[in-house]
Amino acid sequence: MGKLRVLILCTGNSCRSQMAEGLINHHLSPAWEAFSAGSVPSGRVHPLAIGAMAEIGIDISRHRSESVEVYRNLSPDLVITVCDNAARACPVWLGEGEKAHIPFADPAEALGSEDERMAVFRAVRDQVAQAILPFLRNWQPSALALAHIA
Repeated sequence: MGKLRVLILCTGNSCRSQMAEGLINHHLSPAWEAFSAGSVPSGRVHPLAIGAMAEIGIDISRHRSESVEVYRNLSPDLVITVCDNAARACPVWLGEGEKAHIPFADPAEALGSEDERMAVFRAVRDQVAQAILPFLRNWQPSALALAHIA
């Protein structure tokens, strides 16, 4: 069996989903291939997200902020939404793949000096790593998904 595919969705596809994609592809690449997209893509990957990831040796500087429409034919095994429950509505994935919701605050909304905002990006990066990486390491497709594959 090949790599499992996970699509990480949020609204702007500039921070949380980009960091998750980078973390997954860096740490879990033998088993998983990650993609990310947004319902209303910002058109850029946030510079502080790029910086926070570079601090831990992961380069996301070549990532692009993309629309969920780009991945309509992806057929992922799993789709994870990462929008904060208090934020705008998360995108809805109507395509194939099991779905999970693992919310994180949007670091792009952080206020303060660049150092203070960078601290928020680091915290969200670490929360994403602590929540999503173990989730994927332990994820098993449901019986329904296995029946669909067979």
